[in-house]
Amino acid sequence: MPEISPEIAVASLTPEQAAAELAALAEAIARHDRLYHQQDRPEISDAGYDALVRRNAAIEARFPELRRPDSPSSRVGAAPAAGFAKLRHAVPMLSLGNAFSEMEVGEFVARVRRFLNLGEGDPLDFVAEPKIDGLSCSLRYQAGWLVLAATRGDGAEGEDVTANVRTIAEIPQRLPAGAPEVLEVRGEVYMLRDDFLEMNRRRAEAGEAVYANPRNSAAGSLRQLDPKVTATRPLRFFGYAWGEVSAPLATTQWLARQRLAEFGFRLNEPARLCASADQLAAYYAEIGGRRSDLRFDIDGVVYKVDSLELQRRLGFVSRAPRWAIAHKFSAEQARTRLERITIQVGRTGALTPVAELAPVTVGGVVVSRATLHNEDEIQRKDIREGDTVVVQRAGDVIPQVVEVILGERPDGSLRFVFPDHCPECGSLAVREPGEVVRRCTGGLICPAQAKERLRHFVSRDAFDIEGLGEKIIAAFWDDGVVRTPAEIFRLAERDRASLTPLRAREGWGEKSARNLFEAIEKRRAMPLERFIYALGIRQIGQATAKLLARSYLTLAAWRAAMAEAADRDGQAYRDLTNIDQIGPAVAEDLLAFFSEPHNLAVLEDLAREIEVQDFVPLQAQASPVAGKTVVFTGTLETMSRGEAKARAEALGAKVAGSVSARTDFVVIGADAGSKAAKAQALGVTTLTEAQWLQLIGV
Repeated sequence: MPEISPEIAVASLTPEQAAAELAALAEAIARHDRLYHQQDRPEISDAGYDALVRRNAAIEARFPELRRPDSPSSRVGAAPAAGFAKLRHAVPMLSLGNAFSEMEVGEFVARVRRFLNLGEGDPLDFVAEPKIDGLSCSLRYQAGWLVLAATRGDGAEGEDVTANVRTIAEIPQRLPAGAPEVLEVRGEVYMLRDDFLEMNRRRAEAGEAVYANPRNSAAGSLRQLDPKVTATRPLRFFGYAWGEVSAPLATTQWLARQRLAEFGFRLNEPARLCASADQLAAYYAEIGGRRSDLRFDIDGVVYKVDSLELQRRLGFVSRAPRWAIAHKFSAEQARTRLERITIQVGRTGALTPVAELAPVTVGGVVVSRATLHNEDEIQRKDIREGDTVVVQRAGDVIPQVVEVILGERPDGSLRFVFPDHCPECGSLAVREPGEVVRRCTGGLICPAQAKERLRHFVSRDAFDIEGLGEKIIAAFWDDGVVRTPAEIFRLAERDRASLTPLRAREGWGEKSARNLFEAIEKRRAMPLERFIYALGIRQIGQATAKLLARSYLTLAAWRAAMAEAADRDGQAYRDLTNIDQIGPAVAEDLLAFFSEPHNLAVLEDLAREIEVQDFVPLQAQASPVAGKTVVFTGTLETMSRGEAKARAEALGAKVAGSVSARTDFVVIGADAGSKAAKAQALGVTTLTEAQWLQLIGV
């Protein structure tokens, strides 16, 4: 290995000597970073370390062309960025489902066993690990070098924070020999509690604002436009998962964690292998008891199926893996006064009661509003204005009123009377039989519904237009700047002709207006499934929007099918309700949307402004069942019905709930009933389970 030669003045170094010494300095400083930050056993003094860093900087200043990709100077930040570019994740960064009780954890384990067709006596191991309260981040390494880093974002697309991540000393700039050619390491950026408190102490002494909690501080620090600011923050990183990888890390989650540790990543410990729901519960209780002793904040624990082959078989549902779940800690609670109850009108017309509270801190966050869910909940708990109430953040996120302290109820308090008319437009508010929600009948004449639909359209999981948040949408709506989705895409054009351009509005300037217009332009192309979700149709969430996109493939085909489905006795309606998980209730909400002329006008207007991209089924090129409609009936032997459906959908097939003339395959298991007989009557191809597995290459 080249040696560091401090006895030779930097001014006297030849280019060859400088290149060799920069290589030696990079290796030495990286080694001392690992010893100090990851192993807590430094070998040199701070002064000695600083001398190495200074010499590296001096050589780079004289020979800037020799600056290495793994240069230690990248740890102190680069020039400020104008904004964060978007990076699309090669493998989506999905969120986790939540459990809040041992019973829910037991149900999760039972679901996994049912899906995999495992008996109670069959072994099934889980990795249990602390759930870090930080900011999710993905690091991409190619040929051993850190080349990109991105936040989770909406799961499909995050922000490019590469320059900022390079300033975090715990993150290796280069992986050791033996690492895969391509490896995306995923984990959490966080702060130790002691580091956070010390940083806040220094900020207070300097007269600067202090941060609310380590999680928010870590997130804000990583998203600084100036990496030099990030470099001054005590950020750390746990790397315990992965995205795209060119070669398998291991056969189990547990062994893959150890590989990541060998590559230089700190793991979220203490973790444990567990073989039953009882062992998971014991781990949860132990970690909960040690929570205050840990040096970092956690908000629960995570359970993952250990076998990576079983993880592959389990796959994903909507935006979460079937093979993992987060077991959240009990929500923190606080007492405060409920000053009044207001009614909020949502995009589907639902009237939701909201508790306006005397501000109180719950779990490190100041809470002044909490949901009361619906009128039945108010009556059940007998919640009244003026009551002293217990408030908690459900899942440490959504504030809710838990109970009323009846002993502190003021004299003369009255029961709350839920309104039967919309507080926004005065239209009748109706509660349909069997529903708990009362809805405004004003439709699009109701300004609250129209405004909320517009907010939904630009929300993170829909069009996700950066810089166009809820407050800005509300201001644009109130001022008549934007009233329809398509007007968003004409905003720049109108702004150029306006006597009062956006840059002249309070809180705006030339740069912020330009950034917004650029962000809007980037969203003129949108995948079909996100477009369907963005329309805000009642009961059409992300999972259902994806089902519709997978079934109809193009916007034109979907619109044509919905027009034909207005005939409830026609084939198009039968096809719609035949889509697995879409029944008559969802179909009626879809058809109600398409029967409204205003909604059709919105679609036509949008079509002139944006491109809706066709849905591309996964593995469509290689799969023999891509685009085919499949029905499963009877009991399967080698896998559960749920796994069979998931595997078919992963291969690009459409899974239906009943047999029709448009069905391509009916897979018949044991004890098959009327579906098998109907398939034979219609001449639909039937397959045994073995034939199906052979067809899909299993």
